Amino acid sequence: MWAAQGDQEGRVDDDRVFRALADVSRRTILDALRKEDGQTLGQLAEPLPMTRYGVMKHLTVLEEAGLVTVERVGREKHHYLNAVPLQTVYERWVSRFSAHWAGSLTSLKRFVEEGVVSKHVQMVFIRARAEKIWEALTRGEITPAYYFGTAVEGEWRVGGEYRYSGSDGQLFIDGRVLEVDPPHHLVTTFNPHWGEYEGQPESRVTWSIEPEGDVCRVTLTHEGIDPESEFGSGFVEGWARILSGLKTLLETGGVLVDAAVATGEAS
Repeated sequence: MWAAQGDQEGRVDDDRVFRALADVSRRTILDALRKEDGQTLGQLAEPLPMTRYGVMKHLTVLEEAGLVTVERVGREKHHYLNAVPLQTVYERWVSRFSAHWAGSLTSLKRFVEEGVVSKHVQMVFIRARAEKIWEALTRGEITPAYYFGTAVEGEWRVGGEYRYSGSDGQLFIDGRVLEVDPPHHLVTTFNPHWGEYEGQPESRVTWSIEPEGDVCRVTLTHEGIDPESEFGSGFVEGWARILSGLKTLLETGGVLVDAAVATGEAS
């Protein structure tokens, strides 16, 4: 029953994404955010041949499809490209088939891989209680199913340390807890320890879990990434896979395609 329900919801989400992408003005807005994320309505409207109200209507469609997420800063709203729906559509419609059949959908992969910014925000709605989502984020027996095969262990208190390790014990990520408010808010430092990314500057990751009826809005914010580094160019797709895998796991009990790869392959 859960699988059937999850599949139906997935089709509805896909419909919204495809309808949103069907309009050239909305694709232009996404292109603008891919080049410079976190823009205000005024910044997005300036180069477009339409009124601010017209841009606002397009942004509403993109938000409803989950392709854009909003962060309020004072009296302004900053808009961010959200790669999760694009990654989900790519996994469902492209990744299981050969490149010969991928054809016109390859641009979705480029959106995911090239959206590089110094501060990146991604969001997904998950049909699960906040407590269940928190458990999935903080329990080592759950994380391998969606976090590239790695298990987390940590002291979930301010000043506590955490780490993600592969099945062979190899360290993948570690850091410190900066803020914690179970089951709604978690802020940590982020230090990668795989492949050529070893020794990259420390950055900061924030998880926000907000109940909205029978679903939760899960927002991930990653700050402090060098946009010129190879690590910066890959983190958008990596987080999109993690969030998509988390949603699939909690809603269907299944594992997303390629979401639980070995640590060595993830690098």
